Amino acid sequence: MHLQNPALLQTRCYINGGWHETPQQFPVNNPADNTLLADVSDGGANETRRAIAAAKQALTGWKALTVNQRSAVLMRWYQLMMENQDDLATILSSEQGKPLVEAKGEIAYGASYVQWFAEEARRIEGDIIAPPSNDKRLMVIKQPVGVVASITPWNFPNAMLARKAAPALAAGCTFVAKPAAETPLSALALAVLAEQAGIPAGVFNVVCGSDAAAIGGAMTTSKDVAKLSFTGSTKVGKLLLSQCADTVKRTSMELGGNAPFIVFADADLDSAVAGLMASKFRNAGQTCVCTNRVLVEHTVLEPFTQKLIAAMQKLKVGSAFEEGVTIGPLIHASAKEKVARLVDQAVDAGASLLYQAKLDGSIGDNFFPPTLLTKAQPDMAICREEIFGPVIALQSFNEEAEAIAQANNTDAGLAAYFYSQSISRCWRVGETLDYGIVGINEGLISNAMAPFGGVKQSGFGREGSRYGLDDYLEIKYLCLGGLG
Repeated sequence: MHLQNPALLQTRCYINGGWHETPQQFPVNNPADNTLLADVSDGGANETRRAIAAAKQALTGWKALTVNQRSAVLMRWYQLMMENQDDLATILSSEQGKPLVEAKGEIAYGASYVQWFAEEARRIEGDIIAPPSNDKRLMVIKQPVGVVASITPWNFPNAMLARKAAPALAAGCTFVAKPAAETPLSALALAVLAEQAGIPAGVFNVVCGSDAAAIGGAMTTSKDVAKLSFTGSTKVGKLLLSQCADTVKRTSMELGGNAPFIVFADADLDSAVAGLMASKFRNAGQTCVCTNRVLVEHTVLEPFTQKLIAAMQKLKVGSAFEEGVTIGPLIHASAKEKVARLVDQAVDAGASLLYQAKLDGSIGDNFFPPTLLTKAQPDMAICREEIFGPVIALQSFNEEAEAIAQANNTDAGLAAYFYSQSISRCWRVGETLDYGIVGINEGLISNAMAPFGGVKQSGFGREGSRYGLDDYLEIKYLCLGGLG
């Protein structure tokens, strides 16, 4: 891995402003060819407790800074991310596998949250309430919740961490991060830049480790952790929620999705295909908001399908650093096996394999070819489970109400998409879909200025936007009496 700034490649846990090596290490591999990138310190419960203690100790000084002081430090962190964008993207692509151009986009996306919350730190405002009598004054102030712990996934190892850490630090909280074992190098690189930006020791900590249960358990059981923010599967989210109950922690949960993509007959089909390609194939389909089910009105199914095949034929599968590559590998062998199983089950249940790209025989084992299925049915596993791979399964529908019913027939409620040129339908369907995020004639929906989060079993809490600070602030009511 060639970096302009080799200091960004760290392999030890970052605790209380220092780099800590553990007796054991775990390997981090490039999913494109399974080659070893680095052996990383294998932290566990003890390292997590040390990081929590450091965060607790640092809390008093960090929250005592003025909002302008915290804002300036965060803005410097943002600037360093952008100055090191190429190196951060190289690290990210190497450990995660996504094409380099996508990785650069993720770095800018993650940094945008730091920039946004550097500015929002200045807008943490309270309130004055009309008093019930003239001898009292009622005030509302907002204060940081305290020590925040986060657990982030491997599919966006930079951005998922940045968009949790940024609002926490802006609010005056201190932070302990547990990145995914598949992709710890991106988090450690952010720690390098955090230190350079002037974030004090103990305010931002990163504990890497292969034993997620031990690290997560230390976070959820600690009385010193006031809040846990988690992005990952619904199954693990439920487990963490149960573990947090004993200490009544604040929690934010961004859990699994099952995003529908609806194409109505009055849609601009070329725009709909472009939106679907952007939503479905980014990061080889390994995103929580990527399209999982495609529902097309029967009268436009055939022309839409032909346009979609033509677009899919332009995809290029390969390693992150190959010129023009648009589809990288899946994260590991078990991920590929899951996608293959869903495709096989669908075909066995009556779906038709309409298109599947041919892969170069020399390509690595973790790549899966872009695939298009038709005649999918709502009860098929491929329509009920998150695919997390470059596979589209087309369903057809006859009426708007049918499409909405199919789209809402899931416990998930993170993101949904639909295409229509009818303004009344845009409002009607947008308000009827049971999802926290709805893309209307748009396949790329995430940005720092908008609230990101789901409903139903896709979780709760919002990241980004002016609402993003709320989960990291406590509301305190002050009653000042004796003024008469």
